[in-house]
Amino acid sequence: MKKDEILNRWSGLEPDQKIQFSAIPYKLSGSTFDCDGIRITGSQSFIDSVLSRLQDVLEYEGIETRLQLNYQQATDKKTRLLLDSYCCYIQVRERGNEGKMLQAYMSGDSHKVRKLHERNIETAMSMLD
Repeated sequence: MKKDEILNRWSGLEPDQKIQFSAIPYKLSGSTFDCDGIRITGSQSFIDSVLSRLQDVLEYEGIETRLQLNYQQATDKKTRLLLDSYCCYIQVRERGNEGKMLQAYMSGDSHKVRKLHERNIETAMSMLD
């Protein structure tokens, strides 16, 4: 898209939409470049100001999904020296069955633990057939 097309699209969006991530499947191997993600670069104050507007993303840290986060100081590719800028990456990943069970147990959600346990038993039984 050209700049004017992007500006028209952006200005026509409904404000304050909930951020909708598609979770990266459990144990996906290879690049996640084509998966949903957020990359923010710049000063810590800039990154923090953007993160402050992304509070609804925190909801993805839960029983079914987890946030994959990386926030670090940038380095010069040639010299490997630290720069004055930072990078923050955010992606949502699906949890595996064991991770879901642990998170449900840790949250105290006994109903969710029971449902996940039943699903695991059904999966194991179908493998025996």
